[in-house]
Amino acid sequence: MFSVVLFLRLGFVVGHAGLYQALAMFAVAYFIIGMTVLSVCAIATNGALDAGGAYYMISRALGPEFGGSIGIMFFLANVCGSALYVLGLVEAVVDSFGIPPGQEAGTGVHVLPQSYWFELLYGTVLLALCLLVCLVGASIYAKATFLIFLIVAAVLGTILVSFFATRPLKVPIRLPKGNGTETDNGFFTGFSLNTLRDNLGGQYEEDYTTGQMMSFSSVFAVMFNGCTGIMAGSNMSGDLKRPSYSIPRGTISAVLFTYLVYNLLAFLMCATCNRILLQKDYGFLRDISIFPPLVTVGIYAATLSAAMSNLIGASRILYALARDDLFGRALALAKKTSASGNPVMAVILSWLVVQVVLFSGKLNTIASVVTIFFLLVYATVNLACLALEWASAPNFRPTFRYFTWHTCLLGIAGCCVMMFLISPVSASASLGFLLLLLLALHYLSPSSTWGYISQALIFHQVRKYLLMLDVRKDHVKFWRPQMLLMVQNPRGSARLIDFVNDLKKSGLYVLGHVELQDLDMLPSDPLQPQQDSWLSLVDKLNVKAFVSLTLAPSVRHGVRQLLFTSGLGGMRPNTLVLGFYDDEAPQDGLSRHPAFTSAREEVPLGFPPVRAATTPKMLSAREYVGIVADALKMLRNVLLARQLESLDKAWELRRAASPPPTIHVWPVNLLRPDSARYADTCSLFLLQMACVLNMARAWRRARLRLFLCVEAGTMPHAQEEKLRQLLKDLRIQAQIQLVPWDAITCLHWQTCQGPSGGPAEEEEDEEGVVNFPTNTTQVSDEYVCAANKLVLEQSPAPAVRFLYLPRPPADTSLYPLYLHQLELLTRGLGPTVLVHGVSAVTSTQL
Repeated sequence: MFSVVLFLRLGFVVGHAGLYQALAMFAVAYFIIGMTVLSVCAIATNGALDAGGAYYMISRALGPEFGGSIGIMFFLANVCGSALYVLGLVEAVVDSFGIPPGQEAGTGVHVLPQSYWFELLYGTVLLALCLLVCLVGASIYAKATFLIFLIVAAVLGTILVSFFATRPLKVPIRLPKGNGTETDNGFFTGFSLNTLRDNLGGQYEEDYTTGQMMSFSSVFAVMFNGCTGIMAGSNMSGDLKRPSYSIPRGTISAVLFTYLVYNLLAFLMCATCNRILLQKDYGFLRDISIFPPLVTVGIYAATLSAAMSNLIGASRILYALARDDLFGRALALAKKTSASGNPVMAVILSWLVVQVVLFSGKLNTIASVVTIFFLLVYATVNLACLALEWASAPNFRPTFRYFTWHTCLLGIAGCCVMMFLISPVSASASLGFLLLLLLALHYLSPSSTWGYISQALIFHQVRKYLLMLDVRKDHVKFWRPQMLLMVQNPRGSARLIDFVNDLKKSGLYVLGHVELQDLDMLPSDPLQPQQDSWLSLVDKLNVKAFVSLTLAPSVRHGVRQLLFTSGLGGMRPNTLVLGFYDDEAPQDGLSRHPAFTSAREEVPLGFPPVRAATTPKMLSAREYVGIVADALKMLRNVLLARQLESLDKAWELRRAASPPPTIHVWPVNLLRPDSARYADTCSLFLLQMACVLNMARAWRRARLRLFLCVEAGTMPHAQEEKLRQLLKDLRIQAQIQLVPWDAITCLHWQTCQGPSGGPAEEEEDEEGVVNFPTNTTQVSDEYVCAANKLVLEQSPAPAVRFLYLPRPPADTSLYPLYLHQLELLTRGLGPTVLVHGVSAVTSTQL
């Protein structure tokens, strides 16, 4: 942490800002640093650390997207930091040995020419020296660092003594002006109340190295670079014997020690040096020292150490990024290491980037960029700790406990505020670059096995909101379909899965599957290996669905289990969707689905081939109708989907021909012509489902056509007007078409006579749906075929039809006949959905 700022910029900070503002700067900087250190210590003591420091912490906590993007930002921060310290070292070297401006030849030790290109050359040579040390390995650097620490401590002691021992003196200052120089005088007054009083307030002037006017934010940007070394220990986490023990103790000790030293030196400078000396001579500590050569050595040692620290840190981060394969081949070269494990290629690549940054030329020029990069990284470290704390995961139990979510939040806020105070443009550009990296990694990087904090946070929030979702507060205004689609084999149901996804209208969608096995006879659960195949299928088909698999002795028992247990709290299926029970052999639609044909990907393994036509079915007709009856008893709505696999949604909805595709809606019970009503619960539910499909993004171009079956002498226009008013009240846009069906109903009345020669007596159930317990036997096949023909004759042919599904008969022996009539009714109609609703789902209220 003691680097170029301590020896070459502390006077600059105090001279421009004054004592009060300088102390405020230290307080703000160390507040941010302190909050971040607490987060670093918490993460560092929560498990084994590896190479990469902050990158390793963030990537393992927040996942590869955040980790990779912040890793790049931290790499750039260290690279720019290394360049900054090298430029500081060049400044010190030129100050000591450079030929003064305006002179052609130097005298004594002043032999080094001064110009942009010469200073770039000196920086290149010094950076090459850092490269050599880093190529040898981190162990050599660690030993050298301890030696440098002893030198810096000795120099610091000398400086502190000098403030008391040096007598007042005048310090001549040569300042560049045009092609020549001008001379000014700074004064070391010794301890003086007048000097202290003059230096209390701020007095921002032009920086003599860059010619830019200084301000609080620009001075803070330079000063903050004296605090950024807190990550040096964590960057070397892969090289430490006990990182979780050493990092907290070393980092906290360094922060406290440097904070005290900076405050003490600021006070001493303000009390002994006039403002001209502080502002115009960045190397004045050497001029007032009792032993100037030692200060020079200290400056060189501290800046060289900081430059090497940042270069090693950058190389370790780059190596960790390359090893994690987040950027693929782009960083493949950085994986190569020496025989001892030193990532030499990462060191060389980091050195090349630092060399490029050296072209900026002046320390103060890149100080704000370095500070913003570091603040962004620190904010993300705090975010990682905050996310781990908020997720309340049982495995987050760091041995370092001196932090709370409040400290993390304060650290994030402090970093963000100071970033935008220093440079709104640079801060915005950094955040934009970070966002681009995030998006690129999200879509391009392979999935990792590190665990995603987002999943823990989502779980935490979902659990909280599920508890708040009270089924007792449900209201029909906010009803939405929550679907349970039973799938025997996804290979034969790909388009049905996609169709139901359009029908769910932001509701719950569960794919259910029943495996006919007995767990008592098995060594382990056979459903666990299948789970991944089903989840991969959901991803590939791009449907927003959950998967629920169960074991049962029969399909009917399995569906009952899923109806009882699927969902959680207020999110439970209210609608059961089944494929139709017929004799057609299923086709493998999954292999022809665009999700697999366009990407040339194989169909997920784990799904057996579709059932051959000669293979017996898993359930009987009686059991199938029993499932429908069970769902209605449980007050679940039921949808039976027939020939949905023949629905080519892409072609139907994108064809340019006019008119647009249509959705045909028949809200009358065609199997009960003597109870033709349009306003019962089931009819309204059918209307609602057709409307929901029409609201889906892919179906908005389609048009609803509602068929009103009328008989002679029943005032059809009055019925049409009544239905139109109902649609208006329900805000459903549909075209109404009158369909005469006298010829069909007369076929029914010929066979539907009661015991006394009159019509059978009607019974109305609790839902307001008219049912005839014995009517299934009274509807002839001739009548059903005529009703089928009536539906089929309505042109043009629609994309899909919605038909009324009557309730199964109470007599279970009539189940096969009931299913036979449904098969006749829907034969040859193409994609058809039979709908029976048991719950009120429409509202005319605001």
